[in-house]
Amino acid sequence: MADSYNEECDYLFKAVLIGDSAVGKSNLLSRFATDEFRLDSKPTIGVEFAYRNVKIGDKIIKVQIWDTAGQERFRAITSSYYRGALGAVLVYDITRRATFDNVRKWMHELREFGNSDIVVVLVGNKSDLSRFREVAEEEGRNLAESQGLLFMETSALQNLNVEEAFLRMITRIHEITSKKF
Repeated sequence: MADSYNEECDYLFKAVLIGDSAVGKSNLLSRFATDEFRLDSKPTIGVEFAYRNVKIGDKIIKVQIWDTAGQERFRAITSSYYRGALGAVLVYDITRRATFDNVRKWMHELREFGNSDIVVVLVGNKSDLSRFREVAEEEGRNLAESQGLLFMETSALQNLNVEEAFLRMITRIHEITSKKF
């Protein structure tokens, strides 16, 4: 994969990854940006980010994705990073009900600090562990529909629907921004 940071682009979009700690945000980003998965992934401290260029139609879009810490002690840090974000990937772990129950809290924070027209994709991650599932896919889909969000279940480990989740968000952002210009 080419070095996305230095490549020419038509648009630059900022997106954030949000959700509770240990839901797989960093591995989703790593899988999308560099097609890598780290079994020894450590908790994110503060914020990290990666770039990836995506071609939508005849346009090259550079997406800067910020991976925010899900731990409560870093929440004050993350709120300022919503500023300027056109998209958000809100992640929960399908094997941990509490992470799904906290989605509404994350949505409240996103609506408070983010742009009013931010594109959000709700992601139920770790679908490779479906035998330990605590959140039905239908529950995730219903919540997303009720909140006007895109929805997808993913597995960063198996690289299942990771690309699709990010591309759906990026495509929707491009559709919205194209209408503004």
